Order: sequence, then C-alpha cells, then structure tokens
Amino acid sequence: MPEREIYLLSPRALSPETIAVAFAKTSRAPESFREIAAELSDEKSAQFHEKWVVGYGHASVAEHAVLHYAFENVSRIAIETIESSRLASYTEKSTRYQKWGADDFTIPPELDGHPLRDEFISTVRFLFSTYAESLDPLKNLILGRSPRRENETDEAYDRRIRSQYVDRCRFILPAAANANVGMTANARVIEMVIRKMLSHPLAEVRQIGEKMKEVAKAETPTLVKYADAVPYFVKTTQELNHREHEDHGEKQKRISVDSVSSVVKNDWCELIDYNKDGENKILAAAIYRFDEMAYADALAYVNSLNQNDRENLAATLLDKLGRYDVPLREMEYSTYTFDLVMDQGAYAEFKRHRMMTQTPQRLSTRLGYAIPLLVTEAGFGLKYEAAMQSAIQMYEKLYAFNPDVAQYIVPNGFNRRVLAQFNLREAFAFCQLRSAANAHFSIRRVAQKMYEEMARVHPLLTKYMKLHKETWQELEKNYFTQV
Repeated sequence: MPEREIYLLSPRALSPETIAVAFAKTSRAPESFREIAAELSDEKSAQFHEKWVVGYGHASVAEHAVLHYAFENVSRIAIETIESSRLASYTEKSTRYQKWGADDFTIPPELDGHPLRDEFISTVRFLFSTYAESLDPLKNLILGRSPRRENETDEAYDRRIRSQYVDRCRFILPAAANANVGMTANARVIEMVIRKMLSHPLAEVRQIGEKMKEVAKAETPTLVKYADAVPYFVKTTQELNHREHEDHGEKQKRISVDSVSSVVKNDWCELIDYNKDGENKILAAAIYRFDEMAYADALAYVNSLNQNDRENLAATLLDKLGRYDVPLREMEYSTYTFDLVMDQGAYAEFKRHRMMTQTPQRLSTRLGYAIPLLVTEAGFGLKYEAAMQSAIQMYEKLYAFNPDVAQYIVPNGFNRRVLAQFNLREAFAFCQLRSAANAHFSIRRVAQKMYEEMARVHPLLTKYMKLHKETWQELEKNYFTQV
C-alpha cells in the first residue's frame, strides 16, 4: 500500500498562483503534488488561471493562493471595509493597549479644497489633544487603586495598568484615527474585497482598493487582474443612500435628539426575531445526525418528549462541553436577530465576529455617547463632554456636505445602531468570549444583555453557556457615568 504523506508546498519555493494550480490539477492528474508542482512555471500557472479561473469561472482554484497584507496608517472607518470579509483573518492595532500621537489621523480626500477642511482638522486636533490630556489624570487614578505587586518589574506593572486607563481614554478618539491591520486571505476573497473597496463611496477606501490590487498583481497577477468596481454595488448604494436624503436626514435628526435617552436606556438590545421552536430543532438535528430517520420524524419525537426527557437530551448534547470547546454544528439550527445600540468602541470588537450577519448603520453622533465612570472620577468629565460636543457640531456640518465623510469625526464613545443575526453556536462563541473578565467592559455589557435575552426565550440550551458572573446592570453601574 502507498505510504501516507503530509507535507507543505512552500510559498518560499513556489508562487501563490503556482501552488493554486498544483492543488487544482490533482482532480485530474494522478501524479503527486510535488511532481505536479515541479512541472509548473509562473507562466504556465498564469495560462492555467487565465483559462480555467477567468475563462470558465472555476474561482475555487483561487482559494489555494494565499496572501498576507500589511495595512499601515489607514483610518479606522476604512478598516471596517478591509475587515468586512468573513473568510479572512485580521489582527488590528489595539486602542486598549497602545497610545495615539497627535498626527495619527487621516484627512478625508473629499475635503481637499473644501471650506470645511481646516475646521475638520482643527476639530480632530482638539479631540486628539483632549485624548492626550486625559491619559495622565486617568493613569494617576489607576495608580492609586492598583499598587505595584511584590517583585513586579516596571514593564510588567505598566503593562498591567495601561489598559485600565487607555481603554477609557480611547472613547475620545475619532474614526479618522489611523491604525495598522494585518490581513491574511486567499485570492478569491481578496478579489472580492478589492471589488467592494473600489465600489465604496469613500475616496480613501477606493484608494486603498487600488493599492491592494497593485500589490496583489505582483504575486497573483492573473487572479486579481479583473477586480474592478462593481456597478451593482455603486448604483444600488447610491440610490439607497440618497433616497429622499434631505427629508430623511432632518427627520432622523429630530427623532434622535428627542428620544436618544429612551433609546439607549430601554431599547438598546432588542431580540426582534428568533426561532420559536429553535431548541427542539437543534435537539432533533442532533438525533438526525446519529440515527436513521427523516428529520420530520426526529422533530416529532422531540416534540413528544416531556420536559425532563428534553432536559436529559440537552444534557447529552452540551453537558460535557468545556469552556474552550466548540459545540456541535447542529447548534446552528436556531437563529436570533437583534437590533442593537452600542458605543463605537464596542462595535469595533463586535464586528470581529464575522460568522454573524451584521448590518451597521453609518457612524453618527445622533444616538448620544457613553461616558466612562473613570473619566468622571478623575475630574475630566467637563473636558470630555466639551470634546464630544465639538464632534457633534462638526458632524452636522460634514453631514450636510456628505454623510459618509461625516463619519470620520465621530469618536469611539458615540453610540451606533447595528442589526445582527446569528445562530446559537455562534452565540456560545460570542457571549463566552466577550463576557470574559479581560474583555472590555463595553462589549461585556452587550454580551451579558444578549445572553439574558436569549436565555429568556431558550433557557434549556443557553444555560450551558459559561459566562463571567456579572450582569449588564452591574457593568453599567461600575463602569459608566452615562451609556
């Protein structure tokens, strides 16, 4: 019998396009991957992709070509589009552990030559100077509450306390703030990301898309050569974006100003839809997987069980689940839809859960802003609020010019609305990770509230989630002056 072999086709020896062809050819060639690769050249690989991927649409072949992008000094609003693909991996510069310099921001290209450009820069600089000014008062407060441990080095001590004050100060940073992000993805995903970016309403994002294409063509010239703006994306976005734009904008402004307090306090986490019989569907799917019966019969059987038997079946499915284990895929047969309002800092972490379907609204100052309790306790509340008010005033001026460009001025502390749909398996991943003690308090509040809403309707299975022992009400009391 042939001996089993498992090995890598090294990107140090072969180009990404050649590796993709080597894997693609195995479907019809009996030779080993090494033998196939040895017969290939970059020119032959390009010809293969031109014929099969471009000509015949066999795009899955491009998934074997993997690239690693390094993006530096791009705005956080642009990063949202860079990170919008489900099937890519990202690591981003953290606002919790790193500090921003006075010039670390992007000026939207749309403002070149515009009367608002200087005022925009002045407002951003005010936000950044307020951010810088807030660091020492909050740090000193933390130093008084977190004394150095025995034998703790300066470096270790600084690292331990840094996130405790920096992650409060970050509420002041606007979306214009620059960051770095690393991205790993296959060429099929990259082509789609480039298409989305070239179709985006923001000029900065389109410029990044053009650079992405230029960089990718050096490694996978055939696979991204036809990545261009998509008229469907452009035209549909424009029509939806500008539909009754002026009237809708004024109406939205009035509604938000009048009702922001009640929205944030009462309606910030609404479970608006879910599978009423979702728990039974999951249990039936688990039985279906391991038994020989139709799904309808499995569901009928689960529906016939008494409460005690259903609990025993649920225990069989989830009782042995460890904190870091992933539940069986059958947990995906129940879905939940939430209408959420959270501060932009929390959303920056929420958006990383790409197994969800997320529909965020544009960044806005019209849903109010959060005030971290530590800011108030450090005596910095008035300066913090002055910074937020400056952002509100600048936002409205920019909004009248271009609602998309207005997003750049919105600080992390402002609330944002997002529609999210996900299954129970993803809910386990999100709620357990984002409720952990080392997670940021803003996202912990969201995770705890979402868990509470799901547990209310599906207590049988959600009780197996392993969350940190605190409530969203405790988080509001202990970490916020205002949400």
